Amino acid sequence: MRLILSFILAVALALPAAAQQSRLRSLETGDDSRGWNAVGKLLLGDRGFCTGALIRPDVVLTAAHCLFEKGSGLRIDPATVEFLAGWRNGRAAAYRHVRRAVVHPDYVYSGEDPADRVAFDVAVLELDQPIRLPSVRPFAVDHGTLSGDRVGIVSYARGRSEAPSLQEVCNVIGRLPGTLVLSCSVDFGASGAPVFTMREGTPRLVSVVSAKAELRGQAIALGADIGDPLEDLLAEFDGGEGMIRRVRPLVRMEGTTAGGAKFVRPEVP
Repeated sequence: MRLILSFILAVALALPAAAQQSRLRSLETGDDSRGWNAVGKLLLGDRGFCTGALIRPDVVLTAAHCLFEKGSGLRIDPATVEFLAGWRNGRAAAYRHVRRAVVHPDYVYSGEDPADRVAFDVAVLELDQPIRLPSVRPFAVDHGTLSGDRVGIVSYARGRSEAPSLQEVCNVIGRLPGTLVLSCSVDFGASGAPVFTMREGTPRLVSVVSAKAELRGQAIALGADIGDPLEDLLAEFDGGEGMIRRVRPLVRMEGTTAGGAKFVRPEVP
């Protein structure tokens, strides 16, 4: 764990030299939200919320840890989850319930180091009906994001849960195996939020938010590099019903560590 934190410390110290970042901007109007309505708020019954994004008309990509009970480590019933596409100011472009949820087969909701879980912290949700609206188009997926690349993020989070927020420019400030270290601004509820690159003016999904962290007062985020894991996950998803597994409870990691880095465990409000 100390080696991982030392690496993050090293790359984060270069943050001030990275490309200029933009602030979060609330997408409160129809014009603001145009092109982003496939990002939605995931209601997790009475357990809070996460963020998700359509990658097919009937499939939402999010973070795997959103689908587990904090205390017991058990999978939650997908029938209690609802996807509100383009949710803003009390209304959604589309409302769908979840029929089935599949987490990556290598994801384990336990462990002492949050960074160990990020690489496979991905899940896909099958909606009870496809969303086929001109204003809600699934996002394409891209590969090969490198340190120094500019990315953007759309998320819901604590204190800004009634409309999505867009950060058009943040940066990949480092990489770990299967993990992107990001300068993007996230908070609880942003778990599962899509991270994008722009290719020929079109947003393409490259990561989902897994955890937030602090480094000497500077907020950073960790996201799964979804390329190969998403292919594996969709192969399992397309092959049949996902299994509900009992796993060990999450080990809480809330304290500070060497180098001034403080990891904040992934969770929903």
